Amino acid sequence: MAGDRPHEFELIKRYFAPLATDPGSLGLTDDASVYTPAPGMELVLTKDMLAADVHFFAGDPPEAIAAKALRVNLSDLAAKGARPRAYLLGLGLPDDWSAEWLERFASGLSGDQAAFDVALAGGDTIRSGQSLQLSITAIGEVPEGTAVRRTGGRAGDLLYVSGTIGDAAAGLKERLDPGLLARNGLDEDGIQHLLTRYLLPQPRVRLAETIRLHAHAAMDVSDGLLADAAHMAKASRLSLTIDLDKVPLSAPMRQLQTMAPELFLSALSGGDDYEILSLVPPEQTAAFEAAALSAGCPVTCIGVAGKCEGGVSLLRNDQPLDLETIPGFRHF
Repeated sequence: MAGDRPHEFELIKRYFAPLATDPGSLGLTDDASVYTPAPGMELVLTKDMLAADVHFFAGDPPEAIAAKALRVNLSDLAAKGARPRAYLLGLGLPDDWSAEWLERFASGLSGDQAAFDVALAGGDTIRSGQSLQLSITAIGEVPEGTAVRRTGGRAGDLLYVSGTIGDAAAGLKERLDPGLLARNGLDEDGIQHLLTRYLLPQPRVRLAETIRLHAHAAMDVSDGLLADAAHMAKASRLSLTIDLDKVPLSAPMRQLQTMAPELFLSALSGGDDYEILSLVPPEQTAAFEAAALSAGCPVTCIGVAGKCEGGVSLLRNDQPLDLETIPGFRHF
């Protein structure tokens, strides 16, 4: 009931002030926060906006919506080699929001703050009308001059990716067409794995220092492996050759590869993985792999950078593969 909902200042005090543990947030009692980076550090800032039924489903658990909104930003920080410190939240609530929904949303933020050592520093709330909209600006720190950009790749660098690829896109396909994965031979455990990977991305925060110390270039995989590799190739003025046989896959994706090859390829080029692509010089690869493994974020070498600007080319079974044969691949 609308009468049971707190007004804006009470809403902030009740649900969000407990999340503002950084002294610079001033307990959310002022119009702005005051944030000072540690000596010798500089700030890395990133923002993502999410809208209901565009970036998540309106009926998803509030805890998961909150977590996804925060995590996609933490993924960007990790790709820069930055350690997360704080974030700003912009929240556009639909007309039918409830106190219970907001309490669960705040609980999701609280859990991820503890998991990723980050705190709310401020933000704003408005009424958005018919649908939920939210935006998070994440703030990270790196030692001065060490942020890893997508522009730093060099010819001869090896292309690595963390985790596994295609899971989230396959999970989204199941959300849009319930029963699709079962009809293509996946069991319930495999389906749940893919659904969870879409609902709750895992930002590779623990990989940040490894990337900062060893990678020439990096970016997270949000638009899809092939599209984002093309972004990085363009930014670094290189060509990238990816061996599809080396792309790391979860067990359910391997099942799809055998049982539904076209669905598999479509998911492989989908988005929402939030893994990290890195270009690493050959002399650093052993240390890079060892450090990533030690951090609990294994990485896999899937390709190499060439001298000439040329986007992305693919190999499969050691033979060139036309990008146009990949279902769902989008040119940017």
